[in-house]
Amino acid sequence: MSTPDYSARDKSVRHNVYASVRKRDGLPHDLFANYWRDVHSTLCSRIPGLGFYVQQHFDRNHTANLWPVADGVSRITAVLDGSAELGFANLQDQALFGETGPILYSDEQNLFSEAIAYFLPTGSTTFVDREEDGIRNGPDRLHRVHVYMNRRAGPDPSKWLEDISADLATQSAVQKWKLHLPSPYDNANPAPPSPNVDHHVGADRLNLAVAEVAFENARTAREFFDGGAFQKMLSGQAKHIDALGAYLVTGVYTFVRDGVPTVAGLRGSRQAELIDIVGAANQLAPEILERFAPIHACAPQRIAA
Repeated sequence: MSTPDYSARDKSVRHNVYASVRKRDGLPHDLFANYWRDVHSTLCSRIPGLGFYVQQHFDRNHTANLWPVADGVSRITAVLDGSAELGFANLQDQALFGETGPILYSDEQNLFSEAIAYFLPTGSTTFVDREEDGIRNGPDRLHRVHVYMNRRAGPDPSKWLEDISADLATQSAVQKWKLHLPSPYDNANPAPPSPNVDHHVGADRLNLAVAEVAFENARTAREFFDGGAFQKMLSGQAKHIDALGAYLVTGVYTFVRDGVPTVAGLRGSRQAELIDIVGAANQLAPEILERFAPIHACAPQRIAA
């Protein structure tokens, strides 16, 4: 019996932004993570036009054995603490978000030393997603990595990444495979325009592609790497990629899905976790939710513990 595939739920996002972030220098990690999850997130979730918003937090200390690197490919060594995806159903919604965006960007100096926004004018592609919970809020149940690959010049690397992603996503070990192929980043036009935050990247992150790949655990990932399909991909890696880095995800926090804020988006991520842990179903009643947002803009949603 085949496992259901929930990748179709991402098709409502037609335009999106993938942002990589590094915490503010000198800010304790727990304070950074909690502020990002509970304060910055709820501000972002309330900005009109936003159709999708998820944070994925990285483990900056676990970098070994996450993704094989072929000979001739250098390693991306940038220290990063997470990523954020912001999605929009149409360009009008994205423009609406942009009008109010400055109040969000001005908050970023409180928690980020570096924030880099990569734009995907035609969206990203989710080739497979076998995780039933589309509004995950908590520690990652899977072994998930974000693979950063700096593409060589020309159109061939992007086509190669699309082809090998479609092929490898069919492997039974793969629980999720999502590919981001953003436009090249331009240091002369830094994004997002947040003050007192670094928006400059080196040559190894200017023409970035990112694959979000998840497995049941680290062992199945290592077995996947030893398989013939992956080894075939690895043999062509150096032809299309000049630098690669991998980042392990520790937590997935979803704040907006299909234009609707989740309970985490309305109340904060840790508050939503507490509601689930305590079993406080009354906190999801419409008469309570409407105290945090207009009733038409929110709905009771199950938050995974």
